[in-house]
Amino acid sequence: MRLFVGDDWAQDHHDVELMDAAGRVLARRRLPEGVAGMARLHELIGQQLDADAEDAEVVIGIETDRGPWVAALVAAGYTVYAVNPLQASRYRERHGVSGAKSDRGDAHMLADMVRTDSHQLRAVAGDSPDAGAVKVVARTHKTLIWERTRQVQRLRYQLREYFPAAVEAFADLDAPDALELLGKAPDPARARRLTRAQVSAALKRALRSDQLGQPEAVTAAYAVTARSLIAVITVLNEQVKTLESQVDADFGRHPDAEIYLSQPGLGPILGARVLGEFGDDPHRYSSGKARKNYAATSPLTRASGKKKVVVARFIRNDRLTDALMAQAFTALSVSPGARALYDAERARGTEHNPALRKVANRLVGILHGCLKTRTLYNEATAWSHHEINLAA
Repeated sequence: MRLFVGDDWAQDHHDVELMDAAGRVLARRRLPEGVAGMARLHELIGQQLDADAEDAEVVIGIETDRGPWVAALVAAGYTVYAVNPLQASRYRERHGVSGAKSDRGDAHMLADMVRTDSHQLRAVAGDSPDAGAVKVVARTHKTLIWERTRQVQRLRYQLREYFPAAVEAFADLDAPDALELLGKAPDPARARRLTRAQVSAALKRALRSDQLGQPEAVTAAYAVTARSLIAVITVLNEQVKTLESQVDADFGRHPDAEIYLSQPGLGPILGARVLGEFGDDPHRYSSGKARKNYAATSPLTRASGKKKVVVARFIRNDRLTDALMAQAFTALSVSPGARALYDAERARGTEHNPALRKVANRLVGILHGCLKTRTLYNEATAWSHHEINLAA
Protein backbone atom coordinates (compact mmCIF):
# COMPACT_ATOMS: atom_id res chain seq x y z
CA MET A 1 0.00 0.00 0.00
CA ARG A 2 1.19 3.51 -0.82
CA LEU A 3 -0.14 6.63 0.88
CA PHE A 4 0.59 10.09 -0.50
CA VAL A 5 0.71 13.22 1.62
CA GLY A 6 0.84 16.84 0.54
CA ASP A 7 2.23 19.19 3.19
CA ASP A 8 1.86 22.93 2.59
CA TRP A 9 3.94 24.44 5.39
CA ALA A 10 3.86 27.85 7.02
CA GLN A 11 5.78 29.25 9.97
CA ASP A 12 3.27 28.05 12.58
CA HIS A 13 1.11 25.41 10.88
CA HIS A 14 0.89 22.76 8.14
CA ASP A 15 -2.02 22.09 5.80
CA VAL A 16 -1.89 18.39 4.92
CA GLU A 17 -3.88 16.15 2.63
CA LEU A 18 -3.75 12.35 2.42
CA MET A 19 -4.43 10.64 -0.90
CA ASP A 20 -4.47 7.01 -2.04
CA ALA A 21 -2.86 5.58 -5.18
CA ALA A 22 -6.01 6.25 -7.21
CA GLY A 23 -6.03 9.94 -6.32
CA ARG A 24 -8.92 9.70 -3.86
CA VAL A 25 -8.72 12.19 -1.00
CA LEU A 26 -8.66 10.35 2.33
CA ALA A 27 -8.25 13.17 4.85
CA ARG A 28 -7.43 16.86 5.22
CA ARG A 29 -6.22 18.68 8.31
CA ARG A 30 -4.48 21.83 9.47
CA LEU A 31 -1.80 20.82 11.99
CA PRO A 32 0.25 23.00 14.33
CA GLU A 33 4.02 23.23 13.96
CA GLY A 34 6.06 21.22 16.45
CA VAL A 35 5.78 17.97 18.37
CA ALA A 36 2.00 18.14 18.76
CA GLY A 37 1.48 18.60 15.04
CA MET A 38 3.85 15.78 14.17
CA ALA A 39 2.06 13.42 16.58
CA ARG A 40 -1.29 14.27 14.97
CA LEU A 41 0.17 13.65 11.51
CA HIS A 42 1.40 10.20 12.57
CA GLU A 43 -2.05 9.48 14.00
CA LEU A 44 -3.77 10.66 10.82
CA ILE A 45 -1.54 8.44 8.68
CA GLY A 46 -2.02 5.48 11.03
CA GLN A 47 -5.80 5.74 10.68
CA GLN A 48 -5.51 5.13 6.92
CA LEU A 49 -3.24 2.10 7.18
CA ASP A 50 -4.28 -1.45 7.94
CA ALA A 51 -3.10 -2.94 11.19
CA ASP A 52 -0.84 -5.37 9.31
CA ALA A 53 0.40 -2.86 6.72
CA GLU A 54 4.03 -3.06 7.80
CA ASP A 55 5.22 -2.79 4.20
CA ALA A 56 3.18 0.34 3.48
CA GLU A 57 5.04 3.30 2.02
CA VAL A 58 4.17 6.85 2.97
CA VAL A 59 5.31 9.44 0.39
CA ILE A 60 5.29 13.10 1.38
CA GLY A 61 5.71 16.20 -0.77
CA ILE A 62 6.75 19.47 0.90
CA GLU A 63 8.37 22.65 -0.45
CA THR A 64 11.46 22.59 1.77
CA ASP A 65 14.32 20.21 2.50
CA ARG A 66 15.41 21.36 5.94
CA GLY A 67 14.19 22.14 9.43
CA PRO A 68 13.07 20.03 12.41
CA TRP A 69 9.77 19.09 10.75
CA VAL A 70 11.45 17.60 7.67
CA ALA A 71 14.03 15.85 9.86
CA ALA A 72 11.22 14.29 11.90
CA LEU A 73 9.46 13.08 8.73
CA VAL A 74 12.64 11.41 7.48
CA ALA A 75 13.32 9.91 10.92
CA ALA A 76 9.82 8.41 10.93
CA GLY A 77 10.71 6.40 7.82
CA TYR A 78 8.57 8.35 5.36
CA THR A 79 9.84 9.00 1.84
CA VAL A 80 10.06 12.79 1.66
CA TYR A 81 10.35 14.75 -1.58
CA ALA A 82 11.48 18.35 -1.28
CA VAL A 83 9.57 19.97 -4.14
CA ASN A 84 11.17 23.03 -5.67
CA PRO A 85 8.66 25.93 -5.55
CA LEU A 86 9.21 26.49 -9.27
CA GLN A 87 8.31 22.85 -9.98
CA ALA A 88 5.22 23.20 -7.81
CA SER A 89 4.18 26.35 -9.66
CA ARG A 90 4.56 24.66 -13.06
CA TYR A 91 2.60 21.61 -11.88
CA ARG A 92 -0.18 23.88 -10.61
CA GLU A 93 -0.39 25.55 -14.03
CA ARG A 94 -0.72 22.16 -15.72
CA HIS A 95 -4.01 21.52 -13.91
CA GLY A 96 -5.55 24.97 -13.89
CA VAL A 97 -5.10 28.32 -15.61
CA SER A 98 -7.26 30.49 -13.37
CA GLY A 99 -4.37 31.40 -11.06
CA ALA A 100 -6.38 30.44 -7.95
CA LYS A 101 -4.22 29.47 -4.98
CA SER A 102 -4.84 28.43 -1.37
CA ASP A 103 -3.06 26.50 1.37
CA ARG A 104 -5.57 23.68 1.09
CA GLY A 105 -5.23 23.66 -2.70
CA ASP A 106 -1.44 23.55 -2.45
CA ALA A 107 -1.59 20.57 -0.10
CA HIS A 108 -3.77 18.77 -2.65
CA MET A 109 -1.40 19.71 -5.46
CA LEU A 110 1.65 18.42 -3.58
CA ALA A 111 -0.04 15.12 -2.71
CA ASP A 112 -1.07 14.61 -6.34
CA MET A 113 2.38 15.62 -7.54
CA VAL A 114 4.23 13.00 -5.51
CA ARG A 115 1.57 10.46 -6.53
CA THR A 116 2.06 10.98 -10.28
CA ASP A 117 5.49 12.61 -10.69
CA SER A 118 7.68 11.26 -7.89
CA HIS A 119 9.98 9.69 -10.50
CA GLN A 120 10.84 13.25 -11.58
CA LEU A 121 11.60 14.45 -8.04
CA ARG A 122 14.58 14.07 -5.73
CA ALA A 123 14.00 12.54 -2.31
CA VAL A 124 15.43 14.36 0.69
CA ALA A 125 18.90 12.93 1.24
CA GLY A 126 19.60 10.87 4.31
CA ASP A 127 22.71 12.82 5.28
CA SER A 128 24.45 11.97 8.53
CA PRO A 129 24.30 14.32 11.55
CA ASP A 130 28.01 14.98 11.05
CA ALA A 131 27.38 16.25 7.51
CA GLY A 132 24.48 18.34 8.80
CA ALA A 133 26.74 19.93 11.42
CA VAL A 134 29.39 20.74 8.80
CA LYS A 135 26.74 22.31 6.58
CA VAL A 136 25.39 24.53 9.38
CA VAL A 137 28.75 25.93 10.50
CA ALA A 138 30.16 26.22 6.96
CA ARG A 139 27.09 28.11 5.75
CA THR A 140 27.11 30.42 8.75
CA HIS A 141 30.83 31.08 8.31
CA LYS A 142 30.29 32.02 4.65
CA THR A 143 27.25 34.14 5.52
CA LEU A 144 29.27 36.13 8.07
CA ILE A 145 31.98 36.72 5.47
CA TRP A 146 29.34 38.01 3.04
CA GLU A 147 27.91 40.22 5.78
CA ARG A 148 31.36 41.56 6.65
CA THR A 149 31.92 42.41 2.98
CA ARG A 150 28.64 44.35 2.90
CA GLN A 151 29.55 46.27 6.06
CA VAL A 152 33.03 47.10 4.72
CA GLN A 153 31.46 48.40 1.50
CA ARG A 154 29.14 50.59 3.55
CA LEU A 155 32.10 51.88 5.57
CA ARG A 156 34.10 52.61 2.42
CA TYR A 157 31.15 54.53 0.98
CA GLN A 158 30.81 56.56 4.19
CA LEU A 159 34.52 57.41 4.28
CA ARG A 160 34.50 58.54 0.68
CA GLU A 161 31.77 61.02 1.55
CA TYR A 162 33.66 62.82 4.32
CA PHE A 163 37.12 61.26 4.89
CA PRO A 164 38.62 60.09 1.55
CA ALA A 165 42.16 60.13 3.01
CA ALA A 166 41.23 57.10 5.12
CA VAL A 167 40.27 55.12 2.01
CA GLU A 168 43.63 56.03 0.51
CA ALA A 169 45.49 55.11 3.68
CA PHE A 170 43.80 51.77 4.35
CA ALA A 171 43.63 49.45 1.38
CA ASP A 172 42.06 46.74 3.55
CA LEU A 173 39.36 48.31 5.71
CA ASP A 174 38.54 45.10 7.57
CA ALA A 175 42.13 44.58 8.77
CA PRO A 176 42.42 44.77 12.58
CA ASP A 177 44.98 47.60 12.54
CA ALA A 178 42.85 49.66 10.17
CA LEU A 179 39.76 49.18 12.32
CA GLU A 180 41.69 50.05 15.47
CA LEU A 181 43.04 53.29 14.04
CA LEU A 182 39.73 54.32 12.47
CA GLY A 183 38.00 53.59 15.75
CA LYS A 184 40.36 56.03 17.48
CA ALA A 185 40.24 58.60 14.68
CA PRO A 186 37.04 58.30 12.64
CA ASP A 187 37.29 61.85 11.26
CA PRO A 188 40.04 64.00 9.67
CA ALA A 189 40.57 66.25 12.70
CA ARG A 190 41.28 63.40 15.09
CA ALA A 191 43.36 61.58 12.48
CA ARG A 192 45.72 64.57 12.24
CA ARG A 193 46.35 64.35 16.00
CA LEU A 194 47.44 60.70 15.95
CA THR A 195 50.90 60.19 17.50
CA ARG A 196 53.78 58.32 15.96
CA ALA A 197 53.18 55.46 18.39
CA GLN A 198 49.70 55.02 16.93
CA VAL A 199 50.38 55.17 13.25
CA SER A 200 53.30 54.73 10.86
CA ALA A 201 54.83 57.62 8.95
CA ALA A 202 53.35 56.49 5.65
CA LEU A 203 49.84 56.39 7.04
CA LYS A 204 50.39 59.72 8.76
CA ARG A 205 51.29 61.38 5.48
CA ALA A 206 48.09 60.06 3.88
CA LEU A 207 45.86 60.96 6.80
CA ARG A 208 47.33 64.48 7.09
CA SER A 209 47.23 65.24 3.37
CA ASP A 210 44.92 67.93 2.00
CA GLN A 211 41.52 66.52 1.02
CA LEU A 212 38.10 67.88 0.20
CA GLY A 213 35.87 67.72 3.27
CA GLN A 214 32.39 68.28 4.65
CA PRO A 215 31.07 70.87 7.12
CA GLU A 216 31.99 70.09 10.70
CA ALA A 217 28.47 69.04 11.72
CA VAL A 218 28.12 66.69 8.74
CA THR A 219 31.58 65.24 9.37
CA ALA A 220 30.67 64.58 13.01
CA ALA A 221 27.51 62.75 11.94
CA TYR A 222 29.41 60.64 9.45
CA ALA A 223 32.06 59.87 12.08
CA VAL A 224 29.40 58.49 14.42
CA THR A 225 27.99 56.20 11.72
CA ALA A 226 31.48 55.13 10.66
CA ARG A 227 32.37 54.23 14.24
CA SER A 228 29.22 52.07 14.45
CA LEU A 229 30.18 50.24 11.25
CA ILE A 230 33.72 49.77 12.57
CA ALA A 231 32.34 48.15 15.73
CA VAL A 232 30.13 45.82 13.67
CA ILE A 233 33.01 44.80 11.37
CA THR A 234 35.27 44.19 14.39
CA VAL A 235 32.70 41.82 15.91
CA LEU A 236 32.20 40.08 12.55
CA ASN A 237 35.96 39.57 12.28
CA GLU A 238 35.99 37.90 15.69
CA GLN A 239 33.02 35.66 14.90
CA VAL A 240 34.37 34.69 11.47
CA LYS A 241 37.59 33.57 13.15
CA THR A 242 35.69 31.65 15.83
CA LEU A 243 33.48 29.89 13.29
CA GLU A 244 36.47 29.11 11.12
CA SER A 245 37.90 27.05 13.98
CA GLN A 246 34.56 25.27 14.43
CA VAL A 247 34.26 24.52 10.71
CA ASP A 248 37.76 23.08 10.71
CA ALA A 249 37.00 20.91 13.77
CA ASP A 250 33.64 19.57 12.54
CA PHE A 251 34.95 18.92 9.05
CA GLY A 252 38.05 17.16 10.37
CA ARG A 253 35.89 14.65 12.24
CA HIS A 254 33.91 13.64 9.16
CA PRO A 255 34.92 10.29 7.60
CA ASP A 256 34.97 11.83 4.10
CA ALA A 257 37.27 14.71 5.10
CA GLU A 258 40.45 12.98 3.94
CA ILE A 259 39.02 12.37 0.47
CA TYR A 260 37.86 15.98 0.16
CA LEU A 261 41.20 17.34 1.35
CA SER A 262 43.03 15.23 -1.24
CA GLN A 263 41.22 17.06 -4.05
CA PRO A 264 43.17 19.89 -5.74
CA GLY A 265 42.06 23.33 -4.60
CA LEU A 266 40.20 22.19 -1.49
CA GLY A 267 41.32 23.09 2.02
CA PRO A 268 39.44 22.65 5.30
CA ILE A 269 37.09 25.63 4.83
CA LEU A 270 36.32 25.22 1.14
CA GLY A 271 36.17 21.44 1.54
CA ALA A 272 33.66 21.83 4.37
CA ARG A 273 31.46 24.04 2.22
CA VAL A 274 31.48 21.55 -0.65
CA LEU A 275 30.79 18.57 1.65
CA GLY A 276 28.04 20.43 3.47
CA GLU A 277 26.22 21.36 0.26
CA PHE A 278 26.65 17.96 -1.44
CA GLY A 279 25.81 16.01 1.73
CA ASP A 280 27.16 12.55 2.47
CA ASP A 281 24.27 10.26 1.56
CA PRO A 282 26.01 7.62 -0.61
CA HIS A 283 22.80 6.99 -2.57
CA ARG A 284 21.87 10.61 -3.31
CA TYR A 285 23.73 10.85 -6.65
CA SER A 286 23.25 7.88 -8.93
CA SER A 287 26.17 8.90 -11.14
CA GLY A 288 28.83 11.52 -11.64
CA LYS A 289 26.50 13.20 -14.13
CA ALA A 290 23.77 13.50 -11.49
CA ARG A 291 26.23 15.14 -9.08
CA LYS A 292 27.42 17.52 -11.82
CA ASN A 293 23.83 18.47 -12.66
CA TYR A 294 23.10 19.22 -9.00
CA ALA A 295 26.30 21.26 -8.79
CA ALA A 296 25.18 23.21 -11.91
CA THR A 297 28.67 22.90 -13.39
CA SER A 298 27.41 20.82 -16.32
CA PRO A 299 25.98 22.73 -19.32
CA LEU A 300 22.28 22.89 -20.14
CA THR A 301 21.14 22.20 -23.71
CA ARG A 302 18.06 23.86 -25.17
CA ALA A 303 17.07 22.43 -28.55
CA SER A 304 13.98 23.24 -30.61
CA GLY A 305 13.76 22.51 -34.31
CA LYS A 306 16.96 23.66 -35.95
CA LYS A 307 17.96 25.82 -33.01
CA LYS A 308 20.30 24.42 -30.39
CA VAL A 309 21.84 26.47 -27.58
CA VAL A 310 24.16 25.32 -24.80
CA VAL A 311 24.05 27.58 -21.74
CA ALA A 312 25.09 27.61 -18.10
CA ARG A 313 22.61 26.54 -15.42
CA PHE A 314 21.20 29.51 -13.53
CA ILE A 315 18.79 27.63 -11.26
CA ARG A 316 21.28 26.25 -8.79
CA ASN A 317 22.67 26.10 -5.28
CA ASP A 318 24.65 29.35 -5.31
CA ARG A 319 26.69 28.42 -2.25
CA LEU A 320 27.84 25.17 -3.84
CA THR A 321 28.58 26.77 -7.21
CA ASP A 322 30.56 29.55 -5.53
CA ALA A 323 32.69 27.02 -3.63
CA LEU A 324 33.31 24.83 -6.68
CA MET A 325 34.37 27.77 -8.84
CA ALA A 326 36.76 28.85 -6.08
CA GLN A 327 38.16 25.32 -6.00
CA ALA A 328 38.62 25.29 -9.78
CA PHE A 329 40.47 28.62 -9.71
CA THR A 330 42.83 27.42 -7.00
CA ALA A 331 43.34 24.09 -8.77
CA LEU A 332 44.80 25.88 -11.78
CA SER A 333 47.96 26.54 -9.78
CA VAL A 334 48.28 23.12 -8.09
CA SER A 335 46.96 20.63 -10.67
CA PRO A 336 48.70 20.29 -14.06
CA GLY A 337 45.63 18.51 -15.41
CA ALA A 338 43.28 21.32 -14.40
CA ARG A 339 45.66 23.92 -15.86
CA ALA A 340 45.97 21.97 -19.15
CA LEU A 341 42.19 21.71 -19.51
CA TYR A 342 41.72 25.41 -18.76
CA ASP A 343 44.47 26.48 -21.19
CA ALA A 344 43.06 24.25 -23.93
CA GLU A 345 39.60 25.82 -23.49
CA ARG A 346 41.06 29.32 -23.56
CA ALA A 347 43.01 28.44 -26.73
CA ARG A 348 39.70 27.48 -28.36
CA GLY A 349 38.36 30.96 -27.62
CA THR A 350 36.36 30.06 -24.49
CA GLU A 351 36.09 32.95 -22.05
CA HIS A 352 37.45 32.72 -18.49
CA ASN A 353 34.26 31.85 -16.58
CA PRO A 354 33.01 29.11 -18.98
CA ALA A 355 36.52 27.62 -19.09
CA LEU A 356 36.73 27.67 -15.29
CA ARG A 357 33.27 26.10 -15.08
CA LYS A 358 34.45 23.25 -17.30
CA VAL A 359 37.37 22.65 -14.94
CA ALA A 360 34.95 22.70 -11.99
CA ASN A 361 32.71 20.21 -13.80
CA ARG A 362 35.60 17.83 -14.28
CA LEU A 363 36.67 18.19 -10.65
CA VAL A 364 33.14 17.31 -9.50
CA GLY A 365 33.30 14.12 -11.56
CA ILE A 366 36.67 13.27 -10.03
CA LEU A 367 35.33 13.89 -6.54
CA HIS A 368 32.34 11.63 -7.24
CA GLY A 369 34.64 8.82 -8.38
CA CYS A 370 36.87 9.17 -5.32
CA LEU A 371 33.89 9.10 -2.95
CA LYS A 372 32.35 6.12 -4.73
CA THR A 373 35.56 4.06 -4.65
CA ARG A 374 36.74 5.47 -1.29
CA THR A 375 40.11 6.44 -2.75
CA LEU A 376 42.21 9.58 -2.51
CA TYR A 377 42.83 11.90 -5.44
CA ASN A 378 45.62 10.91 -7.82
CA GLU A 379 46.68 13.42 -10.48
CA ALA A 380 47.78 10.86 -13.05
CA THR A 381 44.64 8.72 -12.71
CA ALA A 382 42.27 11.71 -12.68
CA TRP A 383 43.58 13.31 -15.87
CA SER A 384 45.02 10.41 -17.87
CA HIS A 385 42.33 10.37 -20.59
CA HIS A 386 42.28 14.17 -20.71
CA GLU A 387 46.01 14.16 -21.47
CA ILE A 388 45.28 11.93 -24.48
CA ASN A 389 42.45 14.22 -25.66
CA LEU A 390 44.51 17.36 -25.18
CA ALA A 391 47.45 15.87 -27.03
CA ALA A 392 45.15 14.93 -29.92
